Amino acid sequence: MYRFLLSRQWVSLTLIGLVLIPSMIELGFWQFHRHERRVEQNALIARNLADKPVPVTELTSPGHTVPRSDYWRAITATGVYDTENEVVVRRRVNADEKVGAQVLTPLVLADGRAVLVNRGWIPLAADQKAYPEVPPAPRGTVTVTGRLKADETTRGSGIKDLAGLPDRQVMLINSEQRSEAIGRPVLGGYLEQTAPRPSGTLPELIPEPDHDSIGAHMAYAVQWWLFVAGVPIGYVILVRREVRDRREAAAKSAPEPAAANA
Repeated sequence: MYRFLLSRQWVSLTLIGLVLIPSMIELGFWQFHRHERRVEQNALIARNLADKPVPVTELTSPGHTVPRSDYWRAITATGVYDTENEVVVRRRVNADEKVGAQVLTPLVLADGRAVLVNRGWIPLAADQKAYPEVPPAPRGTVTVTGRLKADETTRGSGIKDLAGLPDRQVMLINSEQRSEAIGRPVLGGYLEQTAPRPSGTLPELIPEPDHDSIGAHMAYAVQWWLFVAGVPIGYVILVRREVRDRREAAAKSAPEPAAANA
């Protein structure tokens, strides 16, 4: 009765099930590890945001790569804004998902080095080739507080570093690129400003990163593992249904007793 399992159709179905089970187990663990990374990142963000601000020069220097453990650390910097070398970073969205730009202004420290300050989001000009209207940076010596961020790269951000952009417009926030452009040592990474707040509505300060939600990765992991349990159960149901159908077909094709005696 079970010889049908050796047919091409059932052998193929069995092999598909054997492939699906380990694949779905792996997908479940992939989602579980994503959940773990999200929880770990939320804890890191919360911990670093809660730390007391320290001078930026304690955490970075020219050519320094900001480690992940220092992302979002609260830092301060005191200096004078170099507005002549101010640029805008294209294709950035604000809290309302509106596309615009971010204002990137070097802050020259007392020792002559500079730190890049992301002063916030502004809307683009009607003509995207034109330099947008940027609220002026404060004059004189200022102290800025913000979050430490790592240099952006195409590989890390997925943003293409396009060539031939309009004057004073860039795609990535990268200290090495800006150091070459302004001819001055620039500290690695950049400062994402949180204080002081601008006197007007622009630039819009970058909101604090989300560190409360954990996403649906754990639910997806459980879902994949339930699918794993469903494969053998479904296979057994299909086999039993096939056996039942074959028995019913055999019973219908059997000759009637009276006809057999005759």
